[in-house]
Amino acid sequence: MSDQDRVQAGIEYELTLLSRYHALAWQRGRQTLDRSAYLILARLELDRLMSLKELAEAFLLDISTINRQVGALERNGLVERVADPGGGVARKVRPTEKGMAQMRADRDLNRSGVGRVLEEWTPDEVELLQSLLVRFNRGVEAIEGRQWPRPEPS
Repeated sequence: MSDQDRVQAGIEYELTLLSRYHALAWQRGRQTLDRSAYLILARLELDRLMSLKELAEAFLLDISTINRQVGALERNGLVERVADPGGGVARKVRPTEKGMAQMRADRDLNRSGVGRVLEEWTPDEVELLQSLLVRFNRGVEAIEGRQWPRPEPS
């Protein structure tokens, strides 16, 4: 195995662990939203109104899968379907205040956990990690041919 292959294998393994740790945070019961609900609400936070087709395209999922996930969110009062303000035929999905409040509460828990992990890191190391993660994700987006929106820096 070449050095590059060994490093790439190590990165892949660490990314697998990262996704495992993120899933464990939800399983520990402190978060209120499952992964799909959190991701849909986080996307709707940036794009307040999206059709099922737009959500399916954004997540690279079948429209029936998104419809099922949005239906669960709607039954729990986290999103609502509204008429397209632009006059289009397709109804749009919009987060409710309850949905945004739950997503933000879960985000605060996530950020707190990240902060605990990074307590011993220097500010430069934290900034470097953030920069490298953005670069990595943008590389994935470039391969997919679709950019994921990001919040404005605060």
